[in-house]
Amino acid sequence: MKKAYKKKQPESYTDRSYRKLANVSDLTSTTVRIGETDLHILADRDVTTAATDLILQYRSQLENYILKKPGFSASLDPLEVDMLAPSMVRNMMRAGVRAGVGPMAAVAGALAEYVGLALLGSGCREVMVENGGDVFLHRTKDCSVAIFAGESPLSYKVGISLLAKNMPVGVCSSSGTVGHSLSFGDADSVTVIADSTLVADAVATRLGNEVGHGGGGKAGMRNALNKAGEIEGIRGVVVICDELMGAYGDVELVKIDL
Repeated sequence: MKKAYKKKQPESYTDRSYRKLANVSDLTSTTVRIGETDLHILADRDVTTAATDLILQYRSQLENYILKKPGFSASLDPLEVDMLAPSMVRNMMRAGVRAGVGPMAAVAGALAEYVGLALLGSGCREVMVENGGDVFLHRTKDCSVAIFAGESPLSYKVGISLLAKNMPVGVCSSSGTVGHSLSFGDADSVTVIADSTLVADAVATRLGNEVGHGGGGKAGMRNALNKAGEIEGIRGVVVICDELMGAYGDVELVKIDL
């Protein structure tokens, strides 16, 4: 991947204080940390044991595949789908192909969605799985998600309205100024809404890079939104660069009062 622009050094947000903002008093909160995986789960019952087992299962599948195919984790470019790989790994590859990025760009969304779907399959009716700002949602009532955009004055001031009839849904964010994920962009946040949390995660990375390709600011934001129109399988996109904000697709923005 050619990188003709400078990557900003992201600030740390390891305290994950944004997790305290969810208005979900009717759900039980669980946090499970295994290795690099750090999931915050809200469900209609305590799922600590089940979630721990699921994370171990899916991490094992991914780690074993990487041992056999080390190029999988290193690639910044799309990889051809390996039909012999585990389901989650195959779908990470498919998401990478759709977005035009390496498959690991979808890893956070993949773990969030696979754990979330498994919990729904085990009898939960309400599940939200958040993995480093990438969220899998299945709620039985309408809700909204606040956008965290680092030092932008719009951070936590704007949210996305999500309708229960359109769930499950993935809402994933990428940033060139916040967080630990690899990004070559200059956006404070690029948030993508999609049916697939894996696709939302991979596309958020791609569009964050497109902001950098466009030089940041208004031009970079326009570059990312134009690219969003070329990618199938996403519902909407919100890009924030400092005090600037742009949106594409089926997005209902709401004011957040904290």
